[in-house]
Amino acid sequence: MAKKIMLTAAVTGAGDTTNKSSHVPVTPKEIAEAAIESAKAGATVAHIHARDPKTGGISHDVNHYREIVDRIRDAETDVIINITSGGGGDFIPSLQTPAAGGAGTDIQTPAERHEPVGELLPEMCTLDCGSVNFGNMLYMSPTDWLREQAKLVQQAGVKPELECFDTGHLRFAKQLINEGLIDGDPMFQFCLGIPWGAEADTETMLYLKNRIPENAHWSAFGIGRMQLPILSQAALLGGNVRVGLEDNLYLSKGVLARNDQLVDKAMNLLDQNGIEVLSPAEAREQYGLRNPNVGGIK
Repeated sequence: MAKKIMLTAAVTGAGDTTNKSSHVPVTPKEIAEAAIESAKAGATVAHIHARDPKTGGISHDVNHYREIVDRIRDAETDVIINITSGGGGDFIPSLQTPAAGGAGTDIQTPAERHEPVGELLPEMCTLDCGSVNFGNMLYMSPTDWLREQAKLVQQAGVKPELECFDTGHLRFAKQLINEGLIDGDPMFQFCLGIPWGAEADTETMLYLKNRIPENAHWSAFGIGRMQLPILSQAALLGGNVRVGLEDNLYLSKGVLARNDQLVDKAMNLLDQNGIEVLSPAEAREQYGLRNPNVGGIK
């Protein structure tokens, strides 16, 4: 029988999706409820971004993150919390101000990107392992900044999920491991189909999978219409998987989804292939995640 795998629900993200679907959660209460409903549907992990309740855009406010996390931790339904540490990395090119960037540029220091993770101490956080052209925007995550972030995550005792949007990101993630900045068995996340990062196909997934350290764990997700095909392929190859409105807004062609519906559809697909999903308790034990109730943390 195939091993059990971890299913993540990325419930909101930071993209400009709120004007495309009313199901994308915006307020801390809505985001927490989406995480809880996803957990009830079977998700092991809830991946969290905060949004500005007034505009729906990205928020770096630690208080918004705190309300989301507190609501999830206070709920009767258990789920592992994974907070983004991507923060402000958006550089918008401008011919008029090429050094400073144009309107919409949003750059945070490594310490600022780490603040929600350091303050709230989730069991997991993402760590984006390089810069990438994201449409016409440049997502900036320079190597020395990443080293500083990795040290902060390590000191906080949070498990980083090493996000690889392209092949070079995998190379640098392994460099972080070699430099002793990643504790325990590393966890990789292959982020496939982002324009203009790695392709969302089996060949690319296998290329990345075959180059991680022997003791590493991995996960993969695809965006848009490739969300469920990549989920199925990753699961069959023994990887963990992810769905959610951060990556895909549709349940089927022309039908807008809720997060819990995407989780439910993923659960059915996995079940059809004889693949079981880890409970949060099982995943904590399997991956050595810090228990959120230890040390007086709710």
